[in-house]
Amino acid sequence: MAYKITDECTMCGTCLPECPFDAISEGDPKYVIDPDVCTDCGSCAEACPVSAIEEG
Repeated sequence: MAYKITDECTMCGTCLPECPFDAISEGDPKYVIDPDVCTDCGSCAEACPVSAIEEG
């Protein structure tokens, strides 16, 4: 199951370069993860400084 970004997201951008599949994009008011592209690797969740990314 794909990861998702919660409302705790501060739009810091730390997760963007961590995704090897470019599944993360800028949304409003937080970044979003495309579940069709996400491979559930968890790289973004490990990088998030505010723990705003969790398994969906």
